[in-house]
Formats: sequence, structure tokens, C-alpha cells
Amino acid sequence: MKKLTVIALLLFCLHVCMAQDPGLIVKWDNSLMVSKSTPTLQVVGNPMLRRGASMHDGSFSALKDLNADYVRYVPWFPYPKLAVAELEAPDSGKTSWDFSLIDPMTIDFFEATKGHSVIMNFSTTPQWLYKTEKPVAYARDPNEVDWNYGGGTQLKDSTMKALTDYYVRLISWYTKGGFTDELGKYHKSGYHYEIPYWEVFNEPDYEHSMTPETYTKKYDAMVTAIRKVSPNTKFVGLALAFEKPDWFEYFLNPANHKSGITLDMISYHCYANANDRQKFDAYEYTLFDKADNFLNTVSYIESIRKRLSPGTKTDIDELGTFVSDEMRNQPISQAYWNLSASVYAYFFIGLTKAGIDVIGESQLVGFPTQYPDVSMINYLNSKPNARFWVLKMIKDNIKAGDTLVETAINGNTGDDITAQGFINGTDKKVLILNKRNKTIRLNVQGGFNGAKINTVDELSGDNAPIQSIINGDTIELKPFAVSLITLNPGK
Repeated sequence: MKKLTVIALLLFCLHVCMAQDPGLIVKWDNSLMVSKSTPTLQVVGNPMLRRGASMHDGSFSALKDLNADYVRYVPWFPYPKLAVAELEAPDSGKTSWDFSLIDPMTIDFFEATKGHSVIMNFSTTPQWLYKTEKPVAYARDPNEVDWNYGGGTQLKDSTMKALTDYYVRLISWYTKGGFTDELGKYHKSGYHYEIPYWEVFNEPDYEHSMTPETYTKKYDAMVTAIRKVSPNTKFVGLALAFEKPDWFEYFLNPANHKSGITLDMISYHCYANANDRQKFDAYEYTLFDKADNFLNTVSYIESIRKRLSPGTKTDIDELGTFVSDEMRNQPISQAYWNLSASVYAYFFIGLTKAGIDVIGESQLVGFPTQYPDVSMINYLNSKPNARFWVLKMIKDNIKAGDTLVETAINGNTGDDITAQGFINGTDKKVLILNKRNKTIRLNVQGGFNGAKINTVDELSGDNAPIQSIINGDTIELKPFAVSLITLNPGK
């Protein structure tokens, strides 16, 4: 009888211990590293960013309000008339240069990001520059999505002069006030914008099926030509869809480039996607598992970069999440937006620890037929969603130059919570995210009582983070919540 009582007591104690809330531990005096990371986003050109479109005003207003640096701008191939300024080859004494549909969206982008660095990438090359069995048609309606504007692996002009001439003229349109076309006619724009960074193509391991060798030759030719008209521009290379080691090994080796070519920055992408036919109940595990796999890959790529070209910066400029194909045709829930926002916060912490320079969320605007699951603007009401608000909360509060300190979650048995403490002068801040689709209570003893806390969760919806004051020793993290605690100076 006494033996049973003892066992019951032990089981009760075990239950109590297991039921205790996890606790936040921040050792402010134990510095780990100094951050060099800048959070930002990419803007993909599409019809909803055209003037008069339902999402135009809200999207550009949000972009301007964000005040971010290193914003990436990418008109691309599904909308050829919004991305390619010369859709037909010069013929019969005339050219097809036409910026009338491209300019409004591009100028709105320049104006919304005025005063900040941007990364420009007109990634889509005119198809007539490539060898194909027959001319590649394009949709006449600029708003019609056209996934077939592509193809060809070899340029007609193997010297690459026709390729670089196209981009020199395009860049001159926006930086030099105009250009002279292939037939000697001058086209005046009147624009004199600065282009701090130019990214050379997009996902070349996918688009036009380039090899590391062919891409590197094109990169060198592009850099050489563009420098002549925009000498202060720096360049971003690769923009890979997949993290293939052979690409980094080849491109980052200075011996594989022409003399005088600098490797300012490289870029690559990651989307933590749901599996085919996967239900939302499993997303919280799949998406974070894939984020972890990517972070492991980043560490490997960084070892290559440091060995071959340590002065080259890294921009991971497309970070997002995808729903399964089955769910893409269904309305996207608030829970998904909060999950996706939490994944970006998780990426930000992991990539900051990895020493990545630029951490770019994808993308400002998406909508049905155009990757709705990566949008940072709610396409139903044109308001910024949770993905945007988490980015802005991080951008406004955590800067390159902040010091990361030792941070842990005591009793985090299910790896449900991730947190990281930062110090900037006397300011002490902690970024916390809930990885699970459940409410979790977190102990925050040790000086957090009275601190300010901003939270993006199911209650904030498409609105700015909810601001409150910590009252007591615990906080509540709703499903997929992202919170930022700010301690009063001196605490």
C-alpha cells in the first residue's frame, strides 16, 4: 500500500513538472555575436501593382511606410508586356521599344523606396535573343498570366553583345534620361534614378537552364557593359532557385571570372512548402522542418563563400512559404498568414546567426494565379497582412550592429518556441515566435515585468501589432504568434 502511494506521488510530481510553463532565459551579459543582417522584401511586378488596380494604392503605401533598404524589384516572365521593353526584334527599319506599361509601376517603385538602397532585376530577357524552334508568342493582354514566355538555352549572338546592349539601353532609360536604339533613333525618358544594385537574371538554374559556366560568362559580360553607363552600381549574382554547391564553387572562384570583375553579393532563395495533398494540421511541422534543412544548407554555402570569396556579401532575397496544390484553390486562412509570418521570423533569427547580410521576404503582392500564399498584402482588402507586420516589426526594432546574447527556452520540450535576445546600446529586446498551432504560456521572470510587448497574432489580423505591457511573470503566445519584447533602458 505504501509502495503504491509513493509511486502515485512520484507520478503526480512528474505530471506537475511536465505541466509547468516553459520559461524564457536571457543572459544579457553573455554576448554571442554582432548582427550584420538587414531584413527586407522583394516586389514582383504584376498586374495588381498597375495604377488603377485594386491592390496598387495599399501596396505602395505599405512599401513606402516600411522604409526598408535592399528592396528587390523584379518584373518577370509571366507578364511579358509588363517586364520586357523590346518584345520584337528590330525589323524593317523599326524597333519595338515601349516602356508605356512598364514605367508606371517601376516609377511608383522608385518613388516608394526613395532614399533607400534598391536591388533592380529586370530578369526576363527578350525571347527573340534566344534560339528557339519558332518565335515565342506572348499574351497581348498585359494582365493575362502567360507561363509560356520562355525557352531556349543558346543566345543567337554568341558574343552576348545583343544581350548586353538590351540591358544597357534599359538601364540608360532609367538613369541617363534615355538611349539611342539599334537604328540610331534617340528615345527620351527624362529619368535620372540611381541604381545602387543590379541583380543579374533570376533563377538561372531554372530559367533558360543555364550552367554555372554559361551564367558566369553572361554575368561578366553584363557587369562589364553596365558599368560603362552606371559606374557606381554594384552587382548581385546567382539568384538561384536551388542551393546547388557546384554553382557556388564555380561562381565564387575569382579565377573563373574576367579580370576586374568584382563579386559584390550573391543571392539565392528558399520556400518552405507544404507537401502534396498535405492538410493544414501538419504544416506547422513540415514548414519549420524545411526551414531547418535550409538553414543547414546555408551554413555549408557560407563555408564555400568564406573560403573562395570572403568579401562577397549574401542576400537571401526570396524567403516564403507555400500551401499544397490542393489548398491553393481554397480561401487562405488567417492561421496560415500567422504561420507564414512566424516562419519568416524563424528564418530571420537563424540567418542572422549564420551571418547573412540581407534577409528578404517574398513577396509584397500575390493573388490567385500569382502565388497568393506568399503575398504580404491581403488581396481581399488590400491591407498589409501578418507577414508584412512581422517584417516591419523586426525591421523597426532589430538592426545590423545589434548584439545577440545567449537566449534559451527552459522546458521547451517540444521545440515549440524560438527566441533571441538583442542589445542596442541600453535597449534590450527579445524576438519570440510560437511555432505551433496552439496557445502557449511562457514564463518571463527576471526583469520583464513592466516591459513593452508588441504582438502579431490571430487577434491583430491585418492590423499593426498589438501593443501592451507585461504585467506579471507570464505572457500568452497565441497560435503562431510573433512577439517583440522591449525592456526599458537600464533594466
